[in-house]
Amino acid sequence: MERDINLDEISDGKLYDANDMVKVGCSDCAGCSACCHGMGETIVLDPYDIWQLTSHLGCTFEQLLSSGRIALHVYEGLILPSLNLVGEEEGCPFLNKEGRCSIHSFRPGICRCFPLGRLYENGSFRYFLQIHECRKENRTKMKIRKWLDIPDLRRYEKFICDWHFYIKALQEQAKTCKEEERLKELSMRVLQDYYLIPYEPEKDFYEQFYSRGSQGEGGNELN
Repeated sequence: MERDINLDEISDGKLYDANDMVKVGCSDCAGCSACCHGMGETIVLDPYDIWQLTSHLGCTFEQLLSSGRIALHVYEGLILPSLNLVGEEEGCPFLNKEGRCSIHSFRPGICRCFPLGRLYENGSFRYFLQIHECRKENRTKMKIRKWLDIPDLRRYEKFICDWHFYIKALQEQAKTCKEEERLKELSMRVLQDYYLIPYEPEKDFYEQFYSRGSQGEGGNELN
């Protein structure tokens, strides 16, 4: 989820690439789960997240919705899915009784990044370290690539970049659109093309993603 922030106030003032060493190591948090509570509607899920969840849980996007584990919300004019944090403490629905993440190996990208954030500019992005977000003290240095632990990180980062600027372009259209039906059409187009149509677990995600809708390989413009 994009935020209007001042990097000087929330980060160490540096920008990083995947091969850089950053103080993110937290010894697996030892069951802290503080970052899994009280995040509201900010854990927005992209198509890769949904592919991971549906593939590993053996369910559909609609079943994730009906079970209450994810929800739909409006973000700058577009309807997108997010984790549905529940209860008085707004806890992640995938926490087990011990407060541990039950989907850790295939958790969403935003969770995987934390306490890192992404700064998008000039058609690309770099990582930054959020210095006030994690309660864990004395974190150790770790290469970002290892921290993310995502197969074929180069392709993943390209997808993240393409998806961000594609959605950003649609949100800019939504800001100037005065027709309610057109706004609904934009949202339904995204939901249908990239979320509702099932992804095949055995097939390459990126090939499936780039074959859908109006987004071509590496392109952010609507046809």
